[in-house]
Amino acid sequence: MKRAQDGDKKAFEQLYKHYYGYAMGIALRYANVKEEAGEIVNDSFMKVFDKLDTYAPQQSFKAWLRRIVINTSIDYYRRSIKYFAVMDIEKAHSETLDPGVLDALSVEDLMQLLRGLPELLRIVFNMYEIEGYSHNEIADTLEIPSSSSRTYLARAKQKLREKVLQLNAEKNEGAVR
Repeated sequence: MKRAQDGDKKAFEQLYKHYYGYAMGIALRYANVKEEAGEIVNDSFMKVFDKLDTYAPQQSFKAWLRRIVINTSIDYYRRSIKYFAVMDIEKAHSETLDPGVLDALSVEDLMQLLRGLPELLRIVFNMYEIEGYSHNEIADTLEIPSSSSRTYLARAKQKLREKVLQLNAEKNEGAVR
């Protein structure tokens, strides 16, 4: 880390290689496709290398990097939002889901379900459920009312429930044939 902070290009490369998978795992939760996630990761590392002098060694590097990747993902979303229509918010209703349905899903199935959510719903879901942000923090970051954050989260959960049930039905149908 010290070598990288001193501008050693080889140390930059080592940091990139060592933390690439970690950063990509975060970016994939926010991106629509792998190529987008790759852009987010590369942009994130450019910020890391540019701001490395502000990194405090007593701080966890992974936590610092995680914050940069999340913020870069949100910045990427903000730049691209003008190309997406903002959906109308509908009131979500609650359904009971058989826990066995989730046990049958693979990690790739779950990632595919998350990628299938509309972008804003996916970002709010990731920030709240995975990253642990509060609704007020999400609202401040995305510049939306906190009540919208709650609604988007409820809508994301509803859509995920529907997609899980649909995927489970498709798997059961395939097993019967």
